[in-house]
Amino acid sequence: MARVTDMDLDPSAMRKQYRSEIVLEDGLDEDPMRQFALWFRQAADSHLFEPNAMVVSTADAAGRPSSRTVLLKQFDARGFVFYTNYGSRKGREIDANPQVSLLFPWHPIARQVIVTGTATRVGRDETAAYFRSRPHGSQLGAWASEQSRVIPSRAELDRRYAELAARYPEGEQVPVPTEWGGIRVAADEVEFWQGHENRLHDRLHYVREGEGWRIERLCP
Repeated sequence: MARVTDMDLDPSAMRKQYRSEIVLEDGLDEDPMRQFALWFRQAADSHLFEPNAMVVSTADAAGRPSSRTVLLKQFDARGFVFYTNYGSRKGREIDANPQVSLLFPWHPIARQVIVTGTATRVGRDETAAYFRSRPHGSQLGAWASEQSRVIPSRAELDRRYAELAARYPEGEQVPVPTEWGGIRVAADEVEFWQGHENRLHDRLHYVREGEGWRIERLCP
């Protein structure tokens, strides 16, 4: 009998029918950030694992793309905020090319939200306020890891962390790393995707026009 391996799995045979309510234009908020707030609340109420997880896609100056999952930490009318080491690959690519994409993949409820926009650094006061709200261990981790840089071993990472833990014991304030901080993505376009049967999905697309937004429906 042939040995079954992961290579025997056929992704073309994997299908799922989505059953959900139709999303109509007259049921949408005229502002995509308010619409996002509604869907985000519904995702959280559905007990999804980390509904604030999003795929951040960037590209370098030559157009070579890269993606990674990060956690959304704030959103408002100004945009979507996450935190990172500015010397990381995404930080360097944003410095070279501030056009980015965000994807919220809420698969269990057959929804996605896709954002394209322009990234800028948040102010240092805002970064410091968030940094001090993080658990003590996460503050130390921001210092221990030179994100995206090559490191000889896991032991070296653990050694760095232990040194920092001895220098800044629990209860002592950890300074904010100078090369660590927030990135805000100001949306130019936002797409709300709802899965349906027969691949007749709803795709409602907001496009910025001056101070307002145009809403259009895209073919699935």
